Amino acid sequence: MAIKEVHLAPIGLAGLGGAGVLVIWAAEGLPPIGWMAALAYLVVSNALLLGALRRARTSRLGWANAVTAMRSTLVAIITGLVAASFVAPIPVPLLVGLVVSALVLDAVDGWVARRTGTMTELGARFDMEVDAFLLLVLSAYVAPILGLWVLAIGLMRYVFVAAGWVLPRLRLRLPYRYWRKVVTAAQGIALTLAASGLVPELGGVVVALALVLLLESFGRDVVWLALRTRAPRVEVGAT
Repeated sequence: MAIKEVHLAPIGLAGLGGAGVLVIWAAEGLPPIGWMAALAYLVVSNALLLGALRRARTSRLGWANAVTAMRSTLVAIITGLVAASFVAPIPVPLLVGLVVSALVLDAVDGWVARRTGTMTELGARFDMEVDAFLLLVLSAYVAPILGLWVLAIGLMRYVFVAAGWVLPRLRLRLPYRYWRKVVTAAQGIALTLAASGLVPELGGVVVALALVLLLESFGRDVVWLALRTRAPRVEVGAT
């Protein structure tokens, strides 16, 4: 049945992610707060995805969205590791390896969508929300190293959305700009470099430059929206 086709892929990936979380925590002996955060992310994110699929009346997840769902599963484990890092040491190479894998998959899902002709508004929104949460988690991990100012990277997307509740104009449809993807990738790379500790003398500079790019991208979108009086409304944000 079509309903089963909608539900099985997200639920299966969530189950796989949950198993991965439990294996890592058993092997590394990490604190429970980590696996609880990871599983909470899996439950909430997949519930939201299933709801979006139902509203879109989509009978299949699609290959591109499946790749994004795999990336979301990695983000769940990353979330757990970051949560655990606040109370105990974590294996930094494992964290960095998972983040790099998630960043690579971020390029893959768009390529798959273009090659298969399955680019959709749902897929774009799903991709964007996974990107945004990954940046939020990474900035939370790097903030104790470089300073609280790093949180601006992870919070900017959510501040923009909150501002849209007060200023409806900020919820208008934005024109597509490939530069947003470039800027998002720059944030992920910069934060990963800082998290790795490989070049501590450059980490702060690289992350600061990435933040400048993000401010430019958001600023351009805000100015564009401020100059418009009419446009189709859509629940997407700027990056």
